Amino acid sequence: MKEIAIRPATEADFGAMWAIFQELIATGDTYYFAADTSRDDCHAYWFGPGIESFVAELNGDRLLGMYRLTANQRDRGAHVANASFMVGPAAQGVGVGTMLGRDCLARARQHGYLAMQFNYVVSSNVAAVLLWKKLGFAIVGTLPRAYYHQYLGYVDVYVMYQLLEDPSHWPDA
Repeated sequence: MKEIAIRPATEADFGAMWAIFQELIATGDTYYFAADTSRDDCHAYWFGPGIESFVAELNGDRLLGMYRLTANQRDRGAHVANASFMVGPAAQGVGVGTMLGRDCLARARQHGYLAMQFNYVVSSNVAAVLLWKKLGFAIVGTLPRAYYHQYLGYVDVYVMYQLLEDPSHWPDA
């Protein structure tokens, strides 16, 4: 029986994470990274200070995707989480992104974040936009033609946001 588990990423996962990262950025249609982003830059993105990364794996041996969770801003903005997600092309369309998204929202709440913001969702990435809407995010801003898509040229980018806790229950700062 196939079982997908989500767990904290470790250094031992980085080779598989790097492979997914390279595969996705090579398409030039969803992430702002250049195709020649270095392995060191990728490692810092997923394992840098203040970043928690998680992986979805199949049967304990095949990495399907990953996400990173961190504060969107420091200090007075640190109550708002930020996250980034990547699902390997072979695992797309079967619910891995939904699993990662739900896990991320639960962990963000456990960590005491009061809201979550995605700063840069490429508008032409319809699957991602629909997934985030399904999980309760709203488009709160549009950055006109802020992303250069490899095939479509300049396309809009969305800022998406979700409250994780009713503001009437937020603690005093």
